Order: sequence, then structure tokens, then C-alpha cells
Amino acid sequence: MTEKHSPSQPVSHLNDDFDQRVVAHAADALWLPSPQPGVERRMLDRVGREVGRATSIVRYVAGAGFHPHTHGGGEEILVLDGVFSDEDGDYPAGSYLRNPPGSMHTPFSRAGCTLFVKLWQFTTGDRQTLRIATGTAQWYPGLVPGLSVLPLHEHEGINTALVRWAPHTRFNSHLHPGGEEILVLDGLFRDEDGEYPQGSWLRNPRWSRHMPFTGAEGALIYVKVGHLGADLLVPEGV
Repeated sequence: MTEKHSPSQPVSHLNDDFDQRVVAHAADALWLPSPQPGVERRMLDRVGREVGRATSIVRYVAGAGFHPHTHGGGEEILVLDGVFSDEDGDYPAGSYLRNPPGSMHTPFSRAGCTLFVKLWQFTTGDRQTLRIATGTAQWYPGLVPGLSVLPLHEHEGINTALVRWAPHTRFNSHLHPGGEEILVLDGLFRDEDGEYPQGSWLRNPRWSRHMPFTGAEGALIYVKVGHLGADLLVPEGV
């Protein structure tokens, strides 16, 4: 499946069959204006309108921002480029943020930024606030030579990490009982089904299997596993 929708219509459901594999390449992206001037979104999956479960790439122009607001279902952010800010600080590219359900902030960007954002994807007991500067955090060896892993968050079997693949690294064929989601941050990621350059987003359903690898380019990816089918918070009316 690929991301396809009309930019002239409000989007309330996109890639909302979580039993299906989805691949969205950056070259095919459609950028849609948000209700806030100066902020646009590349929607990846969505269930609900402005209040709903959503995964998006969000782009702020210089000086754009939002009024104070509460995240009823929590918010996860990875800063892809530029500097994202709120009243608590400035978060340059590589910053990983988790704002738990019920948290409030006033986000903005002085010079512009691009974010990977996940809304309403917290479980009931997940109340942890996180601020991780991935550029200075400790990485660990992966399960096979050529892999390095930076753990970002874990709760009730849902794991989020950055994974760096050296050139010509190959992982064994493996199963994801709780599904897997990948955003390619750099390089070229591959598996037996295709090639995924920087900006590609993949969602592999529960019980899917693949055998990922890299070529001469290597890759850096964001990975979340175990969340598909998990008991996540759901907004009223969705």
C-alpha cells in the first residue's frame, strides 16, 4: 500500500487497517496545511480528525507555533531537522520527546523545523516524560555485527529505539508478533520486499516476518515494535 488521498478533502482515516503492510516513500509525499498557519503535515496514518490517533511528519516554517494545548492521549516527537521549542526548552535535530497524556505545552520554532510526531499512542499506565538528546546518548551493540542500538523508550512490551546499520549489515529473518514501524532517517534500508531511502516510512503488521539488510550506504532508522494491537488510549468519539 502507498499513501494516497486528496489534499482537497479533510483526512480522518488514512492507512487505518493495521493488519495491512504500508510503505510510504518521501518522494510520494503529499503535504497538507494544518489548522495552524505555517504548519503543514505529511500524514502517514490516522484514525480521527484533529483529535485522534495519528502518525505524521510535521513541518514548521520559521516563527510558526501553536497556542497552549493539552495532549489528552500523549505525544511522541523525534526532531528530524531544525530546532523545535516550547516553554521548557529548545530541542535540536535528534531530540526525542515524550509528553504523556494530560501534559500541556506551547510549541513553536524560531527558525523552522521538521518533526516525526505520534499522537494518542500511549497505553494507560505510560506516564513517563522523556527528553533525550540522541546525539550525545549512549549506543549499544546490536544483536548482529554492524548494528548499534540507542534505546529510547520501553513500556509493557512496546519498544522504541534508533538503530544504526553499518554498510553491508544483514539481520536474520525474524517475526514481529506485535508489529513493527520504521522511519528511515538516513541512508538506504532494505529487505526482501524492496529498498527504502531516507524519509521512507514502513508499517509491518503483527506476525509479519522480514529479513532486513543494508548495502554500501548503511542506514539509520527509527524503530517501534510491539505497539500494533496494544491497548492504547482512545479519544472520545473515535
